[in-house]
Amino acid sequence: MQKKMRLVALLFVSLAVLLSACKLTTKNDVNEASPTPAGTEAAVDNNPVDIELLGMSSNEADLNIVRDQLNKNGFNVKLNIQPDYGSFKTQEDAGNFDISMSGWTTVTGNPDYAVRSLFKTGGDYSKLSDPEIDELIEKASTQTPDQYKETYKTFEEKLVFEKAYIAPLYRSLKSQAFNQEVLNKDSVRLSKSRSLPWEALDFNDTSKRETEALVLQSTMPTLTSLDPIKGNDGSINIINTNSNVRVVNLTDDDKVTSEGSLSLNHAIAEGNSEYYFILRDDINFARVENKAAVDSGERVGADDVIFSLLRAKDKNSVPDHRTYTLHEHIQNVELVTDLASLEALNVSGSSETVKAALENGLPSKISELVSDKKQASNKDGKYQVVKLTTTKPFPQVLNYLAHQSAGIVSQKQVQAINTYDVAKFDVNKDIPYGDQNTVTEGAQYNNTLYASGPYILAYKNDYEAVFFKNPGYMKGTENEPKIKSIKVRFIKDADSTLAALRSGEIHLYYGVSENKFDVVKGDSKLSLQTVPSNAVSYLLFNTSNRPVAKSVDLRKAVLYAINQDEILAFYGGNKFKAVSTLSPLVDTGLELKADAGKVKEFLNAYKASK
Repeated sequence: MQKKMRLVALLFVSLAVLLSACKLTTKNDVNEASPTPAGTEAAVDNNPVDIELLGMSSNEADLNIVRDQLNKNGFNVKLNIQPDYGSFKTQEDAGNFDISMSGWTTVTGNPDYAVRSLFKTGGDYSKLSDPEIDELIEKASTQTPDQYKETYKTFEEKLVFEKAYIAPLYRSLKSQAFNQEVLNKDSVRLSKSRSLPWEALDFNDTSKRETEALVLQSTMPTLTSLDPIKGNDGSINIINTNSNVRVVNLTDDDKVTSEGSLSLNHAIAEGNSEYYFILRDDINFARVENKAAVDSGERVGADDVIFSLLRAKDKNSVPDHRTYTLHEHIQNVELVTDLASLEALNVSGSSETVKAALENGLPSKISELVSDKKQASNKDGKYQVVKLTTTKPFPQVLNYLAHQSAGIVSQKQVQAINTYDVAKFDVNKDIPYGDQNTVTEGAQYNNTLYASGPYILAYKNDYEAVFFKNPGYMKGTENEPKIKSIKVRFIKDADSTLAALRSGEIHLYYGVSENKFDVVKGDSKLSLQTVPSNAVSYLLFNTSNRPVAKSVDLRKAVLYAINQDEILAFYGGNKFKAVSTLSPLVDTGLELKADAGKVKEFLNAYKASK
């Protein structure tokens, strides 16, 4: 009997084991255990995904935050931190990254600039080639603000959420701190987009203008190029902006103005394809002699404007042209000599003639239009007028003309230096206009710069760059530079820069980090200025030679691992949420929200596809 009972018990246990081993798994059970996108299997493994994050040491705090967020969400992050911008760009251009810590400031104040160079096929800084993205950029560029909002929303949906080409981090305040015991507070401007205008700066003690240097700071001792069309980065933007005058400027709140520019007035003709600029006659090019600035005696005129803008839009005018896409809407630039033609045209949306608009506020009306810049005499009514025609109606062209890449260079001097064949340019032999080596102390020093702006770079070394005021720049006007010499010290570390400001080694710190605001506010001799800026920081994905280039799932996993709230908290609320580089300019209503569930889903999909 006991033997029989033991047999029954054994059969019962065996049946239980069998049933447990054959338990039916339902679709709901799978989804609850490990949710995955439709059409994919459960996660292939639980091992973290390796990913390389590239950045600069100046962004180390952001890099650490992003690393921690990614590590927490199933990644194994390798940090590739470079000491300066030059090293960073070398790594980025070589494709030695999966994601790159990037930033962009729309210094022209218009949304087209926020996207064209970065994301359009062939753009100066674009890593993308996507017809859908290109089409949206072109469509929006022809629209008015009330029309382009919806187009840019579609653009952001594709760029960020559908294709995950970038992962946005935050928008920033623009900030600077200065020694108010040294600098006249009223002379220090902080513009939303425009670089700091050096000509406005002044000492409290004006007797020091001729004898003491104003000392500023930069993190980048290697300058991309002093030729304004060959660089568009933090190493030279503020330098080229103050070295080369433009036909228009931006106000501190991003309105296009002729104030302080080469033009006395500008006008848009009916149809929005023709733009007219009446030029002032009181700017000469500066040159450097014995490491000091002298007046070259050459006036900045219409021939230089025409030459500068046509070469700016010509991709093949120089090797390694970095800014041609900003000016590709320029069809032609020419001199106007027929005064009657200006009287026959009306200003866009007005019954006022172009001639009347150009004469508005001038002490002398136009009596004659001259072709030779030496013959121009504004006080006698003799002016030069330049006409720019665009390929299509495109009012945003004026914003691009305020950009440093539209700086006016000397036709005579640039042509004298750039005698090489562009197609056969040899970087080891040919020395182009604006080469930073020609202004660097040492055996290669041979400064051939001609500056149309308020200051000219005399020389530089690894420690500092030394600038002198242009003695032929708007003499006797409120735009004449106040201080004779400016030194830009190269200090890479933010803490060292702030210490230099507090000790008096430098007088102004442009671009103070938000986590240093309290230190500045706590120092009675310092003044802090802030304004919401057009600067956006984001992660740029490698789109050429890494797994993230091929897998949108992998890119989306990174995207949804980013928690902007944590980043904003780190900066004490002095950063703001962003979706793309458009965020400071166009409110599309979109928002990126961190989602660990989506990260897991997309990582599972990526692993399943390997």
